[in-house]
Formats: sequence, C-alpha cells, structure tokens
Amino acid sequence: MTSFPEPFHGVIGRTHDESTPWWPEPQGPAPDTPNVVYVVLDDVGFADLGCFGSELQTPTVDRLAAGGLRYTNFHTTTLCSPTRASLLTGRNHHSVGMRLLSNLDTGYPSGRGRVTHAAGSIAEILRSQGFNTMCVGKWHLAPSEHTTQAGPYDHWPLARGFERYYGFLDAETDSFYPELTYDNHSIDPPATPEEGYHLTADLVDRAIGFVRDQTSVTPEKPFFLHLAFGAAHAPHQAPQEFLDRQRGRFDEGWDVLRQRRFERQLELGLLPPGTRLSPPNPGVRAWADLPAREQGLYARLQEAYAAMIEHTDHELGRLVRALEELGRLDNTLIVLLSDNGASQEGGPEGSLNTASFQNGIPEDLDENIRRMDLIGGPAVQPNYPWGWAQVSNTPFQRYKQNTHEGGVRDPLIIHWPDGIGQRGGLRSQFHHVIDVTPTVLSLLGVDSPRQLAGVEQMPMHGTDMSYSFEQPSEPSRRRTQHFEMFGHRGIWHEGWKAVTFHTRGEPYENDVWELYHVEEDPSETRDLAATEPERLAQMIELFWQEADRYGVLPLDDRRFAMRAKVPRPGSPRDRTTFTYYPGMSHLPVAAAPPTMNRSHSITAFLAGAADRPEGVLVALGGVSSGYVMYVQDDHLHYEYNFLGTHYRLRSRDPVPAQVSTLRFQFVKTGDQRGTGRLYIDEVLQAETDFPQVLPDFHGWEGLDVGRDALSPVTDTYEGEFPFTGALERVVFDVDPTEEVTVYEPVD
Repeated sequence: MTSFPEPFHGVIGRTHDESTPWWPEPQGPAPDTPNVVYVVLDDVGFADLGCFGSELQTPTVDRLAAGGLRYTNFHTTTLCSPTRASLLTGRNHHSVGMRLLSNLDTGYPSGRGRVTHAAGSIAEILRSQGFNTMCVGKWHLAPSEHTTQAGPYDHWPLARGFERYYGFLDAETDSFYPELTYDNHSIDPPATPEEGYHLTADLVDRAIGFVRDQTSVTPEKPFFLHLAFGAAHAPHQAPQEFLDRQRGRFDEGWDVLRQRRFERQLELGLLPPGTRLSPPNPGVRAWADLPAREQGLYARLQEAYAAMIEHTDHELGRLVRALEELGRLDNTLIVLLSDNGASQEGGPEGSLNTASFQNGIPEDLDENIRRMDLIGGPAVQPNYPWGWAQVSNTPFQRYKQNTHEGGVRDPLIIHWPDGIGQRGGLRSQFHHVIDVTPTVLSLLGVDSPRQLAGVEQMPMHGTDMSYSFEQPSEPSRRRTQHFEMFGHRGIWHEGWKAVTFHTRGEPYENDVWELYHVEEDPSETRDLAATEPERLAQMIELFWQEADRYGVLPLDDRRFAMRAKVPRPGSPRDRTTFTYYPGMSHLPVAAAPPTMNRSHSITAFLAGAADRPEGVLVALGGVSSGYVMYVQDDHLHYEYNFLGTHYRLRSRDPVPAQVSTLRFQFVKTGDQRGTGRLYIDEVLQAETDFPQVLPDFHGWEGLDVGRDALSPVTDTYEGEFPFTGALERVVFDVDPTEEVTVYEPVD
C-alpha cells in the first residue's frame, strides 16, 4: 500500500466510489486570539512623549497610554540593532550575536552582526502558529554587506519569520530619499519630496495596506505587525507644515525645557518622590552662556526633531484609526517603545551633516548658521546638539551608547483594551526589552518552541511581565539585568545599580564604578560607592558572572571605522576590481567599492556611438557626502562632495560621439588627500588637488549606475539625470596595497 508522508484517516480504494475522503482539521490560533503590533521608535528619549512629560504634541501616543499602561522603569540595550534583536527574540543581545550593530562582525560569537537561528524571532514562532506576519520600517538585523540583491537573504525579514516586508535594511536613511526594500527586492521611492513624499507616511501607508489585505481575506486570523519607524533617528526631517508649527517653541533653551519636563514628570507620577534632576552632562554649556546666533541654530535643530516626532505621532494615528475602522483595535495588543535613549551623535554644537560625526570631522559653525533655514528639509541631514539630547533623556544622565539611565531607560506603553482592565495606569516594576516577547507569548498561550526549522532553540532570557497588568504594586519579578556597550558596563539587581563609564582605549581596570539605589534614586544622583564598598564589590562580581553567563566577553571598546588589512570573510568588498552593469539595483554603501582614502579609478565603458550623450555614469552618496561622475553640456564631470564642500573636475574637450572610455582616477598623495584626474579615451582632460577626502565613511546612501537615484550628490542637475548613451559597464579598480574599511560606523 502506498505510504504518504502525511497522515490520512480516510479510505483509499481502487476508485473514488470505493474510497472515503478525509481532510485534516485546519490548525491555527483559537478564536478571538489577539493581534499583536510592535511599534518601535528610534532614538526617542524617556521624556520626549507627551504622556512622559514632554511639551511635544503626541495625541496618538497619549491615547494609547490612556487606554493602556505606561511603564516607567523599562530598559533597553542602549543601541538600536541590539535592542531590536532582544525585542524580537526575548534573549540578551550578546547571547544571540548582536553585541553592537549588524554592520559589524567582531570575530567573536557575541558580535557576528546577525541573530543566530538558535534564537528564533517572535515572527517565526507566530507564523508557525497560524498568524500572518508583517514587518514595516527599519530592520538593521542583517549583516549590511548581505543586503544587496545577491544576498544571502537568510537574515532578511522574510527569512526570519515575516511574510511581508517594506522598509529599509540599514541603520538610517534619508526620509525624503530613502533606500527602500519591498519583500526581497530593492525599489525606488514611490514619489519625490516635491510631490509630498516622506518616509514615515509611506511606512504607515504600507502597514495599513498589509493589515487591510489580511483582514479582507482572512479576518478570522490574527496578525503580527512589527512597525519600526526611522523616526526620530537622524537625519531629522519632516514635512514643512510640521516644521512651521515648531517655530519659536524652543527659544527658551534646553535648561528651561529640561526643568519644565522634570517638573511635569513629577506631577504625572512618572518618578518617585524625592527624585532629583541629574546635573548637566559633561560638555553641555548653559543656554544663557551661548551667543544668540548659536541659540538660534540650536533651537532650529530641536524644531526639526520635534517636528519629526509630532509627524510620526500623526501618522501612527492613521494606523490606529484604520485598526478601529476594521474593528480590530480593541483586540490588538500594541506594544510601543523606543530602542534606546536620545542620541549624542550630534556633538556639542549639533550637525547639518550626519556623515561628519561618522568620520569624526568637526563642522563649520558659521556655515551651519548660514544654512539653518534648510534644517528639516531635504537639502541637509541634521542632528541636534547634546543639550537637547539631555532634555530628551530627562531626568537621567548621559545618552544612547552609555549604560547610565539616559542611555537605557526608555518609554514603554502597552495598549490592549480587551485584555487590560486598569487602563491609564503607571507601572514602576523594573523590566527589560527581553521581557516583551515572553510576555506576549504568555498572553497568547504560545510556548517557546524547543526547535524551529530543525534548529535547537536557546531558552528565552526574559520574564513574563503580564502580572503587572492587574497588580501595580507587586515587586518586579525580574531580579537581575546586566548592560554593556563599547566597554560601558552596568548591573541592576533588586533595586540597586552599579555602572561605569568607560573611556575608549583606557584599561578597563581603571574604570570607576558608581553605585546607586535606583529604586529611590532613578536619576543616579547619589553615588553610594564610597559608603557601601561591600555592596559595590558584590555588584561588580555579579556583573562578571552575568557577563560570562550571557556571552558578553570579551569586552570590546573599538568602534566607528576601525581598520584592518583585509575585509571580513565573504565580503563583496574582498576584491580589488568591481564591475557593475547598467540596470543593476541600488547597491548599499556597505557593499560598494572601498574607495575611501584609497587610490582608485572608475572607468565607464561605452558601446557604440551616441549623439551628445548626457547623464550620470555612477553616483554614490547624497547631499551630505559622496561622489558622482557624469556627462553634461558635452563634457565629462566628476564631483567629490566632502561634507558639503565640492571638488569639481571638467574635461577640457567635449565627449566625442565615438567615445570608448570615460575615466576618473584618484591618486593618494597623503593621508586623506590626493589628486583627481579625468580621462577621455585615456587622454588626460583635467587634474586637481583634493586637499581633503573622507577617511572612512561616505554616509548611509549607496551606489547607483547610470543614474543618481536618491538624494542628489550635486545640485548641477535635477532628478536622477539618467545616462542617455550606450553605457556598457562601470569598472572600479582600487589599490590592493592600502587598508580597507571593515567595520562601519555606529548609527
């Protein structure tokens, strides 16, 4: 008798008249199983939302808080990729391989820049349980060099449990000119800034579309939606109407606004009585001591950030209303959080160019003041100064990347009308991002599987926090949690916290540990290390135990553009010749030829005659930095955008109709400088010195062949400016004797 791989409980005879059919019962979630939505904000501090003490207008988030619960003692990993890895898996980030960012592979199991398949995501689990799964927005969990159309795709959203995906795969992107991926392929933005395009609205459009598709076809099935906004990560950009609303709102300065937010937090009960406002962070000047011209610039930078948050809240409101119209809001478990504290990456004076910070190059304050009317729009990519980041993190110390509370303590809201009775309440139990997914699985009645796709699963590290829904005064069921980032370390245990700020490159044994009773002193203002040395020693020892248990070791304080002689294994950069063909998809910067601070040439090969061809041959980067080679007005041009300073070459002769090759050559003459040359059919046409080139990083926008697809490198042409000639291929040759950038900057 025929053996079938699946069970059959009917009867099989010689004909259908002698047979009895049988159909297996469909397997799936029980009726009325709730939908789940994760909403992840980026670089939004503890104090940035209205219901957490801010003056910003966030009615949608406030509505979710009023209909759900606010957690005032919730913590993250202090950096984006690690928090996302922990959120989706319920495990500590070092344990799953995400020590830092998906852009890095440090060579150790804790820092592979990808999440091990032994830590399945909630999407993988829920899909196996009959949920439809959708991901929209920032991913940043796949090795950046793998995010090309050549893959591998095994850490893209569709390979980690999601059935639909729309968003961007890397750390950040321009909100007016984003690098977009739909499912497993790269796409262009559906509109231009001039047509009113903004990424946040686009993401919400897609999220609503995915949910409507699913509800229209299988309304009986629950869905899981992971909506990860790019906001409010730099660059801070928003539609003009939202920028206009902010004018003058921050002219009083960061000291006044920080004090005001602190007082509001106390009024709302977000902080325990007796909490003190932490002193200013090192390097933050008093607002009253700043010249008026600087105050104007810094206020304008904060206006862009505020506009981005308020615009995001507005767009999130459209999703909430859509769920309501579909009749699915009340039985949807919405978890809203930020991935870390507010960013310090704008520096003390703020920035109009995110690539400046990544390369460690100071900006010209006078030039930024001259251009400040462009802030918030598509022509610049800004970030605010430390003083405003400090306001975002009120009342805590320090910032994103640090393990003091300013980096790790973040807003959390849980909204589920059908499942939460005590709505509008506050919960002060200590919890961590690894607790979210175990909580959701518990509420759904889903066990964490021992195997997924044949891979043995590591245990989840998180604690179910649903006990707090109806028991606001019960002590936290979590007892201990460690923190580590760039050598900064911390350990929380039963209401106490030991923490140290590490200076990069200094011996770890020189780090000074601080001790706080954070249950009573959440802002870490009363260091008890000197009065409780025994407790501090016990806490430090506990940190090392937890670090060993969860794969934190070895400590590694290297960051930004660290260099090595060879690329990491398997990198598409592991060569010295790169050949690209017209029509190829946009190439992420992490896979583009490593030309930074390195001798190289770019040769465009043309096939056949063309009558006055024009257009872009190759372009990398955008308004902040990059390069482009193009033909315009019958001449060959090359422009190098050094953080807004443009070095230009123009050919002496016109480009002939029968041209075969157009070439740019950069000859390095010293560190971060060299000579640029243009050739037509190997005849030298132009030469100029480049007194400065970027040492490591061209920004987050990648490479296009035959057009300039996204943010423009130069303003000498409009739009994509596609090449009209017969472009056959573009070949990069890079000097094999010089260093290759291996590790990309942090976001």
